Amino acid sequence: MRSYLLGLYEKSMPGTLTWAEKLQAAKNAGFDYVEMSIDETDAKLSRLDWTEGEIDEVLAAVRAVGLPFRSICLSGHRKYPLGASDKAVQARSLEIMEKAVKLAARLGIRTIQLAGYDVYYEEGTEATRADFLTNLKKSALMAAKEGVQLGFETMETPFMDTTEKAMKYVKLVDSPYLGVYPDSGNITNAKLLYGGTVAEDLETGRGHLVAVHLKETVPGKYREIPFGTGHVDFQAVADKAFELGVRRFVGEFWYTGGDLWEQTLKEANDFLRGFLDKADK
Repeated sequence: MRSYLLGLYEKSMPGTLTWAEKLQAAKNAGFDYVEMSIDETDAKLSRLDWTEGEIDEVLAAVRAVGLPFRSICLSGHRKYPLGASDKAVQARSLEIMEKAVKLAARLGIRTIQLAGYDVYYEEGTEATRADFLTNLKKSALMAAKEGVQLGFETMETPFMDTTEKAMKYVKLVDSPYLGVYPDSGNITNAKLLYGGTVAEDLETGRGHLVAVHLKETVPGKYREIPFGTGHVDFQAVADKAFELGVRRFVGEFWYTGGDLWEQTLKEANDFLRGFLDKADK
């Protein structure tokens, strides 16, 4: 019996699939759950305004397939960041946060991964960082109300590209409902810039890591790198994550077209389980 769960990123599958088809594909490939995407597109953000009937459709698919959604990748804050200089955008960012937390609670989702940006489409300043912290504290209280865990993704920009940088804000907020959700590929690239090892960076989050994204990268590139063709030391990531008490992982990769996507899901599951099972001692 494995002591961990391995989830699958929703965007690894064609967007045209129904909820039941996505869940069934993940189950067939051997994954334990699916991580729902709520990105900055209007289509994905509209999920935050689902009716009770639409939520019931998702829950019915979960029951029918026997595989749950257990996390949300909330990257919608890239377009509407918590630290935006425009106060109207800030208000929208908090609305997104509140709706995401409530949706997670209604779907039985345990974890929301936050994008680690104060701002994205504008230049960061002391003011954007201060507003980011203020609104982050409000977000943690929203999460506390519903008992949903928030975790910073380590990103591809200097603001928060390491666990150590994310921990600065975790400590400032000081809430049991805010932690770090590191991305193995992003912190691997960051270590090329700053030195040290991925294991050393993960160690800085001891006691505050809620899950880990398992993603492949190559130097300077952060997306759509097939597993096994990059430079991420997945065994080192898995070993250190297990040592630190992490037991939830998500394979992050993208559907890029073609008919062999189901085979790709199975290959990704086998690839990642190889490292996780070895670490699961």
